[in-house]
Amino acid sequence: MSYFRPAIDAMTGYIPGEQPKPGTKIIKLNTNENPYPPSPKAMEVLQNLDSEWLRRYPDPFAREFCQAVSDALGVPADWIIVGNGSDELLNVLIRSCAEGSVRKVVYPMPTYVLYRTLAAIQPAQVVEVPYSANFQLPIKELVAANGAVTFIASPNSPSGHVVPLDDLRELAQQVSGIVAIDEAYVDFAEDTALPLVQEFENVIVLRTLSKGYSLAGLRMGFGVANPKLLAGLFKVKDSYNIDAIAIAVGTAAMRDQAYKNACADKVKISRTKLTLDLKNLGWRVLDSQGNFVLATPHEGNAESLYLALKELGILVRYYKQPGLEDKLRITVGTDEQNQTLIEALVSLLNKNRIENA
Repeated sequence: MSYFRPAIDAMTGYIPGEQPKPGTKIIKLNTNENPYPPSPKAMEVLQNLDSEWLRRYPDPFAREFCQAVSDALGVPADWIIVGNGSDELLNVLIRSCAEGSVRKVVYPMPTYVLYRTLAAIQPAQVVEVPYSANFQLPIKELVAANGAVTFIASPNSPSGHVVPLDDLRELAQQVSGIVAIDEAYVDFAEDTALPLVQEFENVIVLRTLSKGYSLAGLRMGFGVANPKLLAGLFKVKDSYNIDAIAIAVGTAAMRDQAYKNACADKVKISRTKLTLDLKNLGWRVLDSQGNFVLATPHEGNAESLYLALKELGILVRYYKQPGLEDKLRITVGTDEQNQTLIEALVSLLNKNRIENA
């Protein structure tokens, strides 16, 4: 007899990207972390930590942080919910809205596979609608799936494409459930779906401090939506889900938009060069608006290259799933890290040619 619910026994757990031990000498291009450090202003807050913050419970609504988001993005502070990373808010949405085969979770594929994992935990039926080859949003099929919550990642991972605002607007107009637009990588993109939360009561836009703000280790994210939608989510979130240190550090980072934007600009410039360098090796690279690229090696030998790069101390992401078996997702690192990657790929290519001569 199992200790666990049948849904837990039956499901496959989410497998995060490999995290090497601290101090390991490695070039880590597998989990889309920002290669640049957090804002100096955020680090100053951390270094001047007041012990009183730890003695007392934190603000359950992280109102100081919400005000910083309000000032930075021009949205009302009471339209914001804060999570322990945006992943927690994905979980809160599913726990609030989805159930069994009646209230389904819907999303296009390939995308962030945590959606599937969280739905399996609930449990709730999942409908995965395939993207076309050009990653056009399958609006008709998504609407027909009738989800209680429909997740759209934009920019999407692993493809890096952005869903046009008009497509998202059409989807929000036609579905009866919630449309959750996951903008984890928006700081590296040219557009945002944020205006839709003012147009539609059923739209929530999710953001994170993990990518653009270089605070993946802090675990802080937020959602922006009409207060009528947030009211149900507040019932489900943990009471003190954001610790006092995260609130203080996250607030300082959010208020330093100039630093965040400068780092994002460097990543975008490096993304362009990395894309060109890979194409010069004969790889096919999708246009990306994230801090990563999805690339197909000329020989289609993605898995063997992933393993060979790992032996050289370079981690990239390989997905052994339909449609992605011949591709690698590569995080944009510093120019020096990207150059080391390209040199390693050239060396492996030359070695392969010699062996096959």
